[in-house]
Amino acid sequence: MAGSVLFDVPGPKTVARHRLYTILTAVGVLAALAGILLFLQSEGELAYSKWEQFVTPEYVEVLLVDGLLKTLQMAFTAIIFAVVFGVVFGVGKLSDHRPVRWACALVVEFFRAVPVLLLMVFIFFTWGVGDGFGPYWSVVLALTLYNGSVLAEVFRAGVLAVPKGQGEAAYAIGMRKTQVMNLVLLPQAVKIMLPAIISQCVVALKDTSLGMYIVAPGLTYVAKLMWTEFPGTHLQTAIVLALLYVTVNLLLTAIATWVQKRFVGEHKPLDVGMTALTAAGAGTGGPVPPTDGTR
Repeated sequence: MAGSVLFDVPGPKTVARHRLYTILTAVGVLAALAGILLFLQSEGELAYSKWEQFVTPEYVEVLLVDGLLKTLQMAFTAIIFAVVFGVVFGVGKLSDHRPVRWACALVVEFFRAVPVLLLMVFIFFTWGVGDGFGPYWSVVLALTLYNGSVLAEVFRAGVLAVPKGQGEAAYAIGMRKTQVMNLVLLPQAVKIMLPAIISQCVVALKDTSLGMYIVAPGLTYVAKLMWTEFPGTHLQTAIVLALLYVTVNLLLTAIATWVQKRFVGEHKPLDVGMTALTAAGAGTGGPVPPTDGTR
């Protein structure tokens, strides 16, 4: 029976035991859900009158258009700006010029340390009130600065994770630093950085909910209006909002994973180069260099 590097393949008794654990866990989860539903039913929280607004076309349209659509617009805009911000300041932290490196590090560390809600409130009451750019762009700017600072560290770490030999080989053939960064290091670092970038996109999407505190449009603002108009429906509104956020985040993760597989692939950064080198050696009859680290 084939085995793994870390453990042997489980035998029949272990497989049966794991199946029993799975069945017991599923039964426990279903029992807990049934208990919660029975409790809500006894408290009258499942009454149709408390869920009516979520099946009424007018309110559903407001929730989806004025709520979900505005949330997605804010998140998408902030993510685009944050990626640009992260690339610029992440590369700046790798600069050979000390003043540039220190200035970029100061900006990144400052906005990474400030709570994003505090940043939203500060921007709104400084530039957003009155004739300013309003709560919408206050949220976008705050999310851009915070998430861009986090992504700057992600980009810096991703570039540093690329084997040094890649950059050294590029310099050896006469490429300038800008060419090395844009053509050699960043493309290879994309795969390393992509999981963290996806995670930060989800964080940015969820943080749009904080815009409610500065009366910014979005799901939480619409939800506040709904439970004000329908008193006693806080729980129902929170459940609907949670389902919407979870659904959108799962879709975002699925799309980002598809993009990763479609445009980056599943290979390690050096797999393509090693495969090409192996094929070249085999085609010329020369020695094929080992790819497993042996000699």
